[in-house]
Order: sequence, then structure tokens, then C-alpha cells
Amino acid sequence: MNTDRTRPSGRRDQGGPRSVPPQRSRRLQPHRPQRPHQWFAERLLAVLSGQRPVHWMLGHTIGEAYDQLAELAPSTPLGSTRGSRPVLRHCRGAQPATGVVEAFASIAEGDRVRAMAFRLEQGPDQRWRCAAVELGGERLDAGAPGPR
Repeated sequence: MNTDRTRPSGRRDQGGPRSVPPQRSRRLQPHRPQRPHQWFAERLLAVLSGQRPVHWMLGHTIGEAYDQLAELAPSTPLGSTRGSRPVLRHCRGAQPATGVVEAFASIAEGDRVRAMAFRLEQGPDQRWRCAAVELGGERLDAGAPGPR
């Protein structure tokens, strides 16, 4: 009869349970907040693809940027034409001056990749606001349809 109650019957090795390194999980890693340009890229993509209404950006834009978005949003320049939703692939930003971030993002639409560039400016209240947006190298002018 086996008197060792921690070992299953029939087990002959002398070692106990082996330590297994814990698997990395996103839940265990500390949450790192998104940078302003990453947050804005997601929001701009949602508006320009028709997933969110343009007024979702109200208060997050300055100058003509909101007017441009308001005229462009109905045409959904980043809207899916092949049945797949556009996805933000990469987003990088540079800070050419204090309180300014110029960012670019690549957006995948099925097998097609589009580029988006935008400028953020930090106001006296320390909030970031979008001041300009461009898609695929062409400026998003109010009244002019975006490239398809």
C-alpha cells in the first residue's frame, strides 16, 4: 500500500511537481495607456469608415478639421467595399515641437493598405485635438470626395 498521499498510485519517480514557467498573458501585463496619436487614429478610422458618426469627434478637433470630417464622413472614404472592415495596422507619431504630434497610420482594407496622416495639437487645457487629416497623400479638402 502506498503511504505517500501526495503521489498518485503507480507513480514511480521521486520528483515532485515540476515548476512550469507561467505563460505570458495580456491580463497579467500592466495596462499601458494608449498614446494620443494611437487613440486618435482609432477614432478617425471609426468615423471615416462609417462605424461612428462624425459628431463623435466633436470637441476632439480644432480649426477646419471637424468641417472636413463632417463633409467627408457620409462618403466613408475608408469604408469597406469588399465586405471586410478596415483595421488599423500601425500608428507612429513624432513630436516636431512641444504640444504638437504629427502621426501616420497604415490601414488595411482586405488586401488593400491605405495611409492616413494627421496632426494633433495640445491646447492650454492639456487636451489633444486633431487639427488636420490626410488620406493616401491627398489632403482631405472639404467638398472634394476622398480617393477610393
